[in-house]
Amino acid sequence: MSTGPPALGELVAFFESLTEAERRENLIDLAAAAKRHEPVDGAPFDFAEVRKDTDCADTVGVFIRVDGEGRVLLAVSLGPKVQTLTRAMATILCRGLAGATLQEVIDVPPDFVPRIIGEQLVRLRSQTVYYVLARIKEAARKLAEAAQRL
Repeated sequence: MSTGPPALGELVAFFESLTEAERRENLIDLAAAAKRHEPVDGAPFDFAEVRKDTDCADTVGVFIRVDGEGRVLLAVSLGPKVQTLTRAMATILCRGLAGATLQEVIDVPPDFVPRIIGEQLVRLRSQTVYYVLARIKEAARKLAEAAQRL
């Protein structure tokens, strides 16, 4: 089963090796680390969009910069009401998709999500766990389309 970029595959493999209790503990730790993936003031981004959708409890900002080699750097800002699991997924995506191309981001299959968070949490939080991935993929598509028009 393909997970997309190698860094994301490593995260999936790590989480698959954990017990359910260890998985939840690591997700809580990753949620706490979400602040480290916020955009730095004044840093230039090729795509920046902050909005609140009905799928999420608060605002989520998605920021993408594409370097000279076509590799992405992601940043995500999360409002204070964003749930723990969404915060964890934001951290996972920022780490796992760093250095990928826009097309690799667009092509990431969503089936890796339950492999990281577990089937039970996917059932309980089905909309939440896919929200940040959908936003990042949407941003990557917009950037890729804009690049093709140039």
